[in-house]
Order: sequence, then C-alpha cells, then structure tokens
Amino acid sequence: MKTCWKPFLVAALLATACRTGGAEPEIPDTAPPVEHGLIVLGERLDDPYTVENVNRALRSLYPTRAERVDVTPTDLYVRFLPEDESDYERLVSLGVQMMDHPLDYRIVREGDYYHDPSLDEGAITWQYAVVPHDFVFPDDIPYELIDRCYITEHDRSKTRSAEGIDWAAVERESYRLTGNGALLAPETRAESVKPSGRITIIDPNANGGKPFGVAGVKVSCNSFVKFASTYCDRDGYYEMPTAFSATPRYRLVFKNEKGFGIGINLVLVPASVSTLGKGEPDGMNTIVSNASDGALFRRCVVNNAAYEYLERCKDDDMGIKAPPADLRFWIFPHFEASSTLMLHHGAVVDDEQIAKYLGKFQSVVRLFLPDITLGTAKETEYCDIYLSVVHEMSHASHFSVVGRTYWNHFIDYILSSYIASGGQMVYGDGSMPFAGYCEVGETWAYYNESKMFKERYGGVLPTFGTSFWFRPQILRYLDERGLGRSQLFKALTAEVNSREKLQEKLIQLYPERQEMIDQVFERYAE
Repeated sequence: MKTCWKPFLVAALLATACRTGGAEPEIPDTAPPVEHGLIVLGERLDDPYTVENVNRALRSLYPTRAERVDVTPTDLYVRFLPEDESDYERLVSLGVQMMDHPLDYRIVREGDYYHDPSLDEGAITWQYAVVPHDFVFPDDIPYELIDRCYITEHDRSKTRSAEGIDWAAVERESYRLTGNGALLAPETRAESVKPSGRITIIDPNANGGKPFGVAGVKVSCNSFVKFASTYCDRDGYYEMPTAFSATPRYRLVFKNEKGFGIGINLVLVPASVSTLGKGEPDGMNTIVSNASDGALFRRCVVNNAAYEYLERCKDDDMGIKAPPADLRFWIFPHFEASSTLMLHHGAVVDDEQIAKYLGKFQSVVRLFLPDITLGTAKETEYCDIYLSVVHEMSHASHFSVVGRTYWNHFIDYILSSYIASGGQMVYGDGSMPFAGYCEVGETWAYYNESKMFKERYGGVLPTFGTSFWFRPQILRYLDERGLGRSQLFKALTAEVNSREKLQEKLIQLYPERQEMIDQVFERYAE
C-alpha cells in the first residue's frame, strides 16, 4: 500500500527532463468522448438477424430460390439472471459473452452500465448474450429466450453454400427491410469488412512522446446480435474475426489477454467497459492521452503498467515470481491511497476494516473481491499511475511467495494504521502488531518501484519510500553492491517478517557476501 509520493516524483522527473532533446511532438488526442453512468435506452428495434427477418430478406432478393433454402437458427439471443458471481463465472466458463443491456434497443445515451428497472437496485441485472443454437443451458440459472437468429458466418450447414445466394447482400437487405438501413455504411454496401485498427496511448515522458500500443486489451464490437471481439497485440493492433456491413458499436473491455481485469462499475462484470460509440465497419483507431476521458485514460495506463510488469517478471528480465493469475484491480478516482488486498486470491480481512476503508463500495465486495485498489485522486499523469501499479504489483509478486496467512498479517497492519490515523498515516510508526510484515513488504515494493521507474524513464535511481520508518535504501544499496533484484527477491520467503529476519535470510542465501550485507543493515540500524 502506498500514499502520495508526488514530491519524489517531481524531483525524479526534473532530473530526467528533456532527455529526448527538442520539443515533444504534437499528437492529437483522437479518443472519442466517453459517457459514464447508467445507459439510457430508447425504443426497441427490429433485429435484422432474426430467422424471420433473414427469410424475408431472402425472399425479397431471390423470390424464385427462397423456397428451396431452409434458413434455420445458428444462434439464440437470450438473457440470463445469475444469482451471484459463481453463476456468472460458470456462464463465462461455458464461453458465454454477456452484456448488461439489451442488444436490440436504440441507445439514447451511452454509459458504463445498465440496470433493468423491473429489478431491485441491489439485485444482479439481466445479462444479455448470443449463444449457439445447440447451447446446453445450465438447469439452475434462470434464462429467457428472446429470439432465434441467423448469422451467416456461424452457419456450418448447407444453407450458406446454397447456389447463387449472396448472403452478405441478404444481410444488408434485412437491415433495409427492418428499417435499419441508415446503419449501413455507404462504402460497404457492396461488401462486408473485418474491423481492424490500433488502440494507442501517449506517455509524454516515454517513447519520445509518441503513441504506443494499449497492450493486450480486449476490443469488442457488435451490431445487434452480431458480435466480434479480439485482443490487441502488444503494439495495440487488432483485427476482428468477423466481417460487418453495418456500423458497429465499439468497446474496450478491460479484461486483458494476460488474465487480469480492471473494474468496477458497481455491477457484476469482470472488468470495466469504456464504450467508444459507433464506428465504421472497417475499424476504429484511437489515441488516448491524459486529455481524454479520465476513466478511459486511467484504465489504459493501469492496463499497460500491469501488462509490462507481467512481461518483465520473466527470468531473462526481472527474474521474479509473477503475481497470481486473474488479478482484479479497482480504480478509485476519489481515493489517494492504494492497496494490495488480494481478497480474490483468498486473503481474509476483517469486514469492519474493509467497510471503513472502502466505504460505499463495501456492498459489492461480496460480488467482486478486489486484489489491488488504486487511489488516483492526485494522479493525473501516466507516470503517476504507472508507479502506483508497479508498486502494488510488486506486493502481489511477494504474495505469490508468502501466501495468505502472511498477507492477512500484512494487510491487518496496513488497514489498522490507516484507519487509526484517519487516513493520514498508512504505515503508522512501526509500533503496532505485525509491523515487521509491513516493513519487509514495503521495503521491497518501494525498492522495486524505484528500479522500474528508472528503467522506464531514465535518470538517477529515485528514492521513493525513504522517508518512512522502514528502509527501502537497504535493498537499493545491496543492489548497488552486486545483489540484483532477482537475488533479493529470493529472500522474501514466508518466515521473513522483519528487518532482522531479512538480514538473516540474505546471509543464509549469500554467505560469501555476509560482511557487505551486515554493513548495509548496520548503516540503517535503529
């Protein structure tokens, strides 16, 4: 967990200013406006993909052949009502991609989420999905069938190969006959195209200020019940597996290909969604910057920082243990403090403490247990958020080694200190029970954060965390004297819960360096 380290950041950035030489390139922010809050629906539209509408379009274009072609459902448009996260995750494990709002209504105002007005505010809302026609529905999860649909790309029968039938033309005709012809992009009236493009972000202090990819983020689009989704590669490029004739609605889904998710919108979803709105069928390109929508910018930075961290855990780089798979991030734009609670991975913290720390968000903890919470109230730049993410990810790597019992003591100390001081002293003064767990954990996280900052932004090694009662300087000086990050991380085992035990463990691992290790620890003795 960490508090505001802005003074350290300013000093470090001043030390590295203008290292690229010359003025920063001016690159326009092309991210579309992103609306938040509740999605507002208009009237229900006539879905061009229902079997009835496809048959009508087929008869319109091919009146003499239509009777010989049997259009049968390829997909079912349904809605589920999961009771809890377990139900939701079970559907996800069956390959069901869900949205919390209907797919066949006009959207009057975009937003982050939708809640069916017929359901209680605290209840999980209906989840809308398109599943194969032969999908086996779980017996114990309520669902409703809305429509039987035909999507030509999903047709593996003889129907699609019917001689002389242009199914792309049938699809477009169905749009026109159902009153949705305005959704067809003029340049694609003759053919369908697979959306492709690039999602990028700007960090003015890295990459020469040029855009670079939003790595591994999921891009999703749909037109009515026709869906496509894919992941960006590490450079932000994507191409959908499905072709579209009509203008799809594009979204960034912050469930990364590496498994972590960024949430939450106070609804039952594994990751936040930033809706980019309608775009051309051939794709959408977006450049995100800190001038973009704040939530979109924060999510993209967290996405990239976490992706980079996981990439760098490999043996040929940082050489440390990666955090557990399926990490869950929460971003709190009105908080200043961040934490690595690891609740989704089994850490147990007293409910009263969580309630005091998370406030109104306590009500959704049972549905979406966070591992890492990020307070971004004072973090407006890429480098600010980057530092918070790699600090907390450093804790998550530590958790991977020491396990739940150790972490319960660590978080107990952190939250107790935070609450007791009214949010003024996250780390206390080292006198409360379990202080040694905090001492070891924060010494490691501030050291690794400083290392990663220097490696990304250049300049001198920052001194983050050195004003607290614990001493990340110890690991910094050991590093300078030949014990590298991977070697130091090996000392962070479950029995190492104090500065003294850290010293003992390092000597046990590297007896030939005992004299040097002792000298460094003595320098920072109480």
